[in-house]
Amino acid sequence: MKSKTLPYAISVLLLVSLILGACQMPPTANAQNTITPIPGDLRTIAVTGNGEIVLVPDMAYINIGIHTEADDVSSAVTANNQQASEIKEAILSMGVEEKDIQTSNFNVYSMNQYDNMSNVVGTTFAVDNTLYIIVRNLTMLSELLDAALGAGANQIYGISFDIADRSGAVARARDLAIQDAEAKAAAVAETAGVALGKIHTISVANTSYVQPLAGYGYGSGAMAEDSVSVPIAAGQIVVTASADLVYEFGDK
Repeated sequence: MKSKTLPYAISVLLLVSLILGACQMPPTANAQNTITPIPGDLRTIAVTGNGEIVLVPDMAYINIGIHTEADDVSSAVTANNQQASEIKEAILSMGVEEKDIQTSNFNVYSMNQYDNMSNVVGTTFAVDNTLYIIVRNLTMLSELLDAALGAGANQIYGISFDIADRSGAVARARDLAIQDAEAKAAAVAETAGVALGKIHTISVANTSYVQPLAGYGYGSGAMAEDSVSVPIAAGQIVVTASADLVYEFGDK
């Protein structure tokens, strides 16, 4: 009886030893996915930097409208198409490329005519056609508007300005924000008498892109004809960015 129990006991002890040994084995390659918590006693300095780029616009977007009316739809559409074609030719003659001229709106609708007793006495038809123009040479913007008005445009509105290299401006504003944050962190560490360490976290946000709008809009050809010599001021475009940096620090 004892001779049978002893080997069994040895086997159990060996199994337990293997299990305990496995628990004490060093971590395998999978341990690289383990998240190590940030020490609670880590000392940090948090700063916010701001960057701003002020630029002069080098391009513009404008909407040129053509409004026509007639007693029947066909006549209203034909007149509008003819007028739009003449305006387009005038714009092309100013150096604007074909790809930068696009029809953004075309609307046909009827309008009832009323007498003094509010009775419907007839119906006319109206056509509104809007051309969206990209102007890449601002020195010719005023002349282009004059040419469009002279060719029959009776509505000009929605002028906005832009810069061709928008992404480059945003990147420069971001870089300035980070540099500003770095300078602030160094100044804080110097004043506090501590040694600035490595960057712990970086967060870049709050990028804004402010483009000016020009108040150049006309509701009728007569008003436009009296004002074609008014110059267009492009103003300035302001691109801003902010950066939040957190530094570690230690004793000097």
